[in-house]
Amino acid sequence: MTLLLMVLLTIVVPAGAGQGGVRLDPLFAALRATTDAAYAESLEEHIWDLWLDNPNAEMIRVMRAGVFSFNNDDYTAALAAFDTVVTLDPTYAEGWNKRAAAHYMLGRNRAALEDLRRVLSLEPRHFGALTELGLVYLAVGQPEAALKAFDAALAINPHLVKVRQQADNLRRTVYAGVAL
Repeated sequence: MTLLLMVLLTIVVPAGAGQGGVRLDPLFAALRATTDAAYAESLEEHIWDLWLDNPNAEMIRVMRAGVFSFNNDDYTAALAAFDTVVTLDPTYAEGWNKRAAAHYMLGRNRAALEDLRRVLSLEPRHFGALTELGLVYLAVGQPEAALKAFDAALAINPHLVKVRQQADNLRRTVYAGVAL
């Protein structure tokens, strides 16, 4: 395990701060246990809803604006919105996650890694952040670290089909000794 991934997974901050931690526990247990793809998708959606939830109406407004910008490929505007979000509430893991995605899309991998560290310190079960971590590691030429991040995401949510495919491809490539 790379040092950065070990640090990301071991930082001591309250798990799920500002993210409905206790409400998430049974959802994650059900997600790991189910073999029903439709039910798994429903559980994932509920988890994402809880991650996005925030009692501050202004925060939600700014977050929605950032997501709108992101979805329209305006990553600079999205980043500005997500900067505001994490300033308004530094315990809001999903704000850090969205900001990491904007950094990644802008090619700012170091900043994305820093934000992903914050996400995982606040919500270590954030399979989306772990998936994104794997993508950042791929972007910086660290396939072994990417594979570990993807495997960590799959341990939390075994229903991530594309992540499993990516991990399987990496596993064949990395263990076959082929450079990526």
